[in-house]
Amino acid sequence: MNDLATVSRGDQTRALGISTLAFTVCFAVWTIFSIIGVGIREQLGLSDTQFGLLVGTPILTGSLTRIFLGIWTDQYGGRIVYVLVMVLAAAATFLLSYADTYEMLLLAALGVGLAGGSFAVGVAYVSRWYPKEKQGTALGIFGAGNVGAAVTKFVAPFVMVAYGWEMVAQVWAIALLASAAIFWFTTSDDPALVERRRRGVKARGALLELAPLKNLQVWRFSLYYFFVFGAFVALALWLPRYLVGVYGMDIKSAGMLAAFYSVPASLFRIYGGVLSDKYGARRVMYWTFGVSVVCLFLLSYPATDYVVHGITGDISFTLAMGIVPFVALIFVLGFFMSLGKAAVYKHIPVYYPNHIGAVGGLVGMMGGLGGFILPIAFGAMNDLTGIWTSCFMLLFALVATALAWMHLSIRRMERDVADAELRKLPELPEMREIHTAKEVGALGPSLIEDWRPEDKQFWEEKGRKIAQRNLWLSIPSLLLSFAVWMVWSVVVAKLPLIGFALTTDQLFWLAALPGLSGATLRIFYSFMPPMFGGRLWTTLATWSLIVPALGIGFAVQNPATPYPLFVLLALLCGFGGGNFASSMANISFFFPKAEKGNALALNAGLGNLGVSVVQFVVPLIITAGVFGFIGGAPQQVANANTQLWLQNAGFIWVPFIVASAFAAWFGMNDIASMKASFAEQAVIFQRRHNWYMCWLYTGTFGSFIGYSAGFPLLMKLQFPHIDALQFAFLGPLVGALSRSATGWVSDRFGGGRVTLWVFVAMIVAVLGVLYFLSIKQHPMAFWGFFAMFMVLFFATGVGNASTFQMIPAIMRREMDRLMPGADALARQRQADKESAAIIGFTSAVAAYGAFFIPKSYGSSIALTGGPEAALWAFAIFYATCVALTWAVYTRKGGLLHDIERGRRAPAATPAE
Repeated sequence: MNDLATVSRGDQTRALGISTLAFTVCFAVWTIFSIIGVGIREQLGLSDTQFGLLVGTPILTGSLTRIFLGIWTDQYGGRIVYVLVMVLAAAATFLLSYADTYEMLLLAALGVGLAGGSFAVGVAYVSRWYPKEKQGTALGIFGAGNVGAAVTKFVAPFVMVAYGWEMVAQVWAIALLASAAIFWFTTSDDPALVERRRRGVKARGALLELAPLKNLQVWRFSLYYFFVFGAFVALALWLPRYLVGVYGMDIKSAGMLAAFYSVPASLFRIYGGVLSDKYGARRVMYWTFGVSVVCLFLLSYPATDYVVHGITGDISFTLAMGIVPFVALIFVLGFFMSLGKAAVYKHIPVYYPNHIGAVGGLVGMMGGLGGFILPIAFGAMNDLTGIWTSCFMLLFALVATALAWMHLSIRRMERDVADAELRKLPELPEMREIHTAKEVGALGPSLIEDWRPEDKQFWEEKGRKIAQRNLWLSIPSLLLSFAVWMVWSVVVAKLPLIGFALTTDQLFWLAALPGLSGATLRIFYSFMPPMFGGRLWTTLATWSLIVPALGIGFAVQNPATPYPLFVLLALLCGFGGGNFASSMANISFFFPKAEKGNALALNAGLGNLGVSVVQFVVPLIITAGVFGFIGGAPQQVANANTQLWLQNAGFIWVPFIVASAFAAWFGMNDIASMKASFAEQAVIFQRRHNWYMCWLYTGTFGSFIGYSAGFPLLMKLQFPHIDALQFAFLGPLVGALSRSATGWVSDRFGGGRVTLWVFVAMIVAVLGVLYFLSIKQHPMAFWGFFAMFMVLFFATGVGNASTFQMIPAIMRREMDRLMPGADALARQRQADKESAAIIGFTSAVAAYGAFFIPKSYGSSIALTGGPEAALWAFAIFYATCVALTWAVYTRKGGLLHDIERGRRAPAATPAE
């Protein structure tokens, strides 16, 4: 690096030393609520969730500002930005001592969080002083400023006990202001900035700085840091509370022991930098994640009493972790987290040497967000599960995901290098000896290199048969996915009957959680087929359904099954919900635009039938022991001479899942031209119509899947004298069939116009539901209520088809504006590619309706005693959808106005 030619070792040491000292003070301020928050909690009587929000608020500010501070550091230099950040954070920290309400504390905490943003500034500033081969060690030393958390835990409890928490805030503010002064008068501008000024080169604009953030690799690094740093911060904040609550310690002792975790998790970051320089960051990350998985598994195990029925009598014992092994495991976890923090940041200057500020800022932001989100999640899980170790359960799931993603990414990179040679090998190793040139690729992956669906001759001779086979193998997989996704909508209504003592709110949580996880997974699933291949991904997605199916079958057989296990199984049912996005994206590539709409309608509509199938089949299948002794004993229904085999609700899908997975693997194909990186697909995030369609599709599909999830339980609660489950399947059935059968309406009149009137009809139907709930004591009220919901389901199905019909038309129209210099074929290909990505992504966002609608019912009933407040909110939301559709698409001058009225008619691409 020419910038370093005139830099002396003393200059480097001074810049690193003063930056590390400043970051230590900043970090001490950033984590101040880990100590004073305990005093504030007692003073104001805060709940665990409120406490978690207060502790996490500074972390939010420090996280969100990192990406901007990193960019400004690259543009204006770290010295000035670092000082400004410290001065502003010091002012906010001092004003914190004058806050006397919870709201004022939250506001002040936002300003305090600026201290955490200093990390992105320091990383960019320090890295400019060192060559690449020493940046791991240098950034490891700088990152050791995390020890500031330990300083707070050591010193702040004594100050707080003696003078109150207000004095802690004032002293920490003065220390931060002093650090700003020391930094300004003892450091100089970094060499890169000096050289740029000498040459008169202007700094890159913000958009150029953000360019690398399109790479999936950057987001993978962000997940790593979300754990190694975000979980470190979260535990640093949460441990005093945990130690006080679990082991009954006083705040001073809890602070000292929490510091015992923070010190190694900070100082050994230096060693992590040295190891990363010497052995490579990848190896260090494997050790970090591997050891963390083991530690968190042990820490997750709750204190449990066991009774073993022995030969001569019961043998009772308790399995619980004492304070000594707890602290030892926390020490080991902190040590390896510190190594991982250094290893993550070793990657950045190597892969992105010219964008250290932007990339380091994003990675740091995501890590900091972990420090904000996780404490809140810890408090919420405590409130939800009532188990102290639930925080470690969450971290175990997080690190296991990070380890799996890292390993799969590395293996994929290795496979890409050797892909040409691997394709020559047979899939079955025992055939290698008889493998000749003519068999090369015959048993390999079912990859289609030449795929031209728009070529009529190719399509008629070869393409149609292949596409139809892939479609009809995709449909049963998607149907099973919807069935597993929605199985809780039926199971929750039966749990109280067989002895599970769950509250109404807990039951609605179980009905809603599959929607939450399924919607979240859809965001990732929507990009998977172009990255991994539709055949492989469909097979894996189908196999994954076995886990929740078997889990539910075993869990419901014992009324003593803990509620947290049900929560986990409900979340795992989200595997089924995620599959829709990948399935739709995959099938859209197989068909020409003239038949794409019908294919997508069949795939989605018949797949949606899984909701109706589960609500029709499960009430029947649980009445008989169809699996014999293998399926387990029946459960006795309380206050009735009836037995149920509720486990059949999960077991019934297993043989079909196995058959569908094998059929997908041996019968489906991958298309070589479908391959696309995340970066190539990520262009849709810059398209405003992507976000508009997310809003509208949430109103249609989000309503369909949300009403499907909450309809059985809502009927049972509002009309307990009606056997609701025998009618519940009709709603999803109507919605699925209307989606499949009404695509022609959108083709005939235009998707925008149909969507507009769909939302008008949904508003009227919701008002009808509200009316019949207001007279629910009337003998015919249930049938009016039921009829209005059938109208809602029918309208959602029509809207599902019409909104997806809009997307290709919108993107073809947009490509004329976005690619004016490209030929018609190039514009069409780009429109098709973006339409497929938008279809997948909008389905991901809309799927959150499966969580919010049932949860809204539960919250509305808990707060007001009825679901009416939630229904009024839905009606208002549909009104916004009407306004958006009219203003952007269907009014005179709207994007689709002329197209839908025949004044300009690009080739029709009907979608579902």
